[in-house]
Amino acid sequence: MRDAISSFDATLPLLNIAMLTHSVNPRGGVVHALQLSESLQDAGHAVTLFAPDPQQKGLFRAPRCEFVSVPGAVVRTGTASVDTVAMVHGRIEDYIDYFSQPGVPQYDLYHAQDSISANALATLTERGIINGFVRTVHHLDQFDDPQLHAWQERGFRQAAQLLCVSKLWKDKLRNEHGITAEVVGNGVDLQRYQPQAAARDATLAQELGLTGSPVFLAVGGVEPRKNTCGILQAFLRFRRTHPRAQLVIAGGTSLLDHRDYQQAFNALLRDHQISPGLGEAVVILGQVADADMPSLFRCADALLFPSLKEGFGLVVLEAMACGVPVVVSRIAPFTEYLKGGSCAWVEPEDPASIAAGMAYACDPAINPKLRDAGADISQQFSWMQSAQRHLSIYRACLAQSKEISYA
Repeated sequence: MRDAISSFDATLPLLNIAMLTHSVNPRGGVVHALQLSESLQDAGHAVTLFAPDPQQKGLFRAPRCEFVSVPGAVVRTGTASVDTVAMVHGRIEDYIDYFSQPGVPQYDLYHAQDSISANALATLTERGIINGFVRTVHHLDQFDDPQLHAWQERGFRQAAQLLCVSKLWKDKLRNEHGITAEVVGNGVDLQRYQPQAAARDATLAQELGLTGSPVFLAVGGVEPRKNTCGILQAFLRFRRTHPRAQLVIAGGTSLLDHRDYQQAFNALLRDHQISPGLGEAVVILGQVADADMPSLFRCADALLFPSLKEGFGLVVLEAMACGVPVVVSRIAPFTEYLKGGSCAWVEPEDPASIAAGMAYACDPAINPKLRDAGADISQQFSWMQSAQRHLSIYRACLAQSKEISYA
């Protein structure tokens, strides 16, 4: 597909867009899909956001665009790889069943944000129900199960237009898979994520028992990609000289089975006689109410994000926008958009390096500089700019589709 960069033109016809994601929980790709959908809606386009929701929980927050909760059977997960395969298969079929129904609206463009929705759209394309789809790759996983691997491969190879959120993944897709993708970055909602304190900050800190000094926040739950065991090892090292420090771990709810890794994390807690809980040295929250996330960031002295692999790392921008210094891995994609002195750079495989980064971020002489640098970086990312870039690509994709159909 040719490069589709162009300026936003309000005189062009408005589009009716279907945006598909894999979950109603606030994972990075889901947040991206929601924020992009709202920005496209704000630009005057009609956007419907879809997500599988077999438990009928609803989206993690009410969107400014139309939202469709795709029904389906509840599949038990988290006990074995076969459960994950069954869950993924079920959600693909739920999407296929939904869009195959008579009377379901047709859209100008279908955009999949993950392998589950991409596989459903690939099947719908093969059956002639839709004319193709756009796919965003946030990151790719390593799967031992051949069926999960096959779905992941099909999910990006069958797209009419492939997008990704960083140069890292553009290069990986080209060098490792021979696929060309366009980079379309993320944004940050500066109306929600601000450094100014709010009344909720103090009440949330009190509810969670955040009386430590300093308080570190890790977002993403307990899973290998987030390097949560490495974070805990670094925190234990840091507490040797800062015994009042606290570690807060928020988020999680991954579709993948991280049971073995979580057991290793819990064993590490037991070995050091740490019982997590509100007000304790380690506070494990799980999913946090979306309205509380800005306050939770501001309750922390630093964000710990020494991931082993990321697509982009949206929470880094959100923390920076809230005036919170960040501790991040010295790897792409972070090295693509974070300047040299804007954060505490660490080697993610080395707990001693992470602990040193924690100390650096909390140094009274360094901390204000990191806050100022983070604020400058967060100002450079806009969801509306991302939406305009998407629209240029959408229109080029639709134009080429018409050229092909008339050929």
